[in-house]
Amino acid sequence: MRIFTPGTEMPMAGHPVVGSTFALARDGRIGGGRTDWTFGLNVGPTPVTLEWGGERLEFAWMTQRNPEFGPTFDDAARIAAALGLREDDIRATGLPVQQVSCGMPFVFVPLATRAAVDRVVPDMRLLDFEAYVFTTDRAGSNDSAATYSRMFAPMLGVPEDPATGGASGPLGCYLVRHSVATSEQARSILNLQGVKLGRPSWIHISIEGSEGVISRVRVGGTSVFVAEGTMEVED
Repeated sequence: MRIFTPGTEMPMAGHPVVGSTFALARDGRIGGGRTDWTFGLNVGPTPVTLEWGGERLEFAWMTQRNPEFGPTFDDAARIAAALGLREDDIRATGLPVQQVSCGMPFVFVPLATRAAVDRVVPDMRLLDFEAYVFTTDRAGSNDSAATYSRMFAPMLGVPEDPATGGASGPLGCYLVRHSVATSEQARSILNLQGVKLGRPSWIHISIEGSEGVISRVRVGGTSVFVAEGTMEVED
């Protein structure tokens, strides 16, 4: 499988993997009841675990690479300016801005409140990194999401993405690394992304490990059939 944004080819991505799993199951290419499948991505073989309800595929888990924790960024003022925020929106969390990758690097920017996440308006002249902003704030919320997030990647040709499976695995790893989630909580994290775009996406995250070492990263969800068609290509 090869995956492209409007601006580049990706090493991996979560939603194309989950969506393709459901498409192949719907087409019968993945036989009913089969519980495992492997895609070849630019990062290498990528396993998927399937959960069925009778003959209907109900859920798919993508296993991502174990995390690589990159640099932290101390210049909260510069990060805040690039995102149209106040510096305190970041500093109030007490958490670092850090790059994390499970196949594709993202810069994770913790914010104090959901209101701050919704206030983000990136300055595309200053935003020179793939920014994943999130909060664990639940004040006033009536949903079951543990994290509330948005993703901006203009350098990839994606001004804002309503759902980013490739960043959700690293997000879970970040939460474990900085003791925001316990090992037990990390086995089942529900991430809500895309609300500000009017396209809410529920992304399931499962991080496993022991003694501070992460040994398994999974991101999962369902897929909705929208349309199908035929394209003719002339030489």
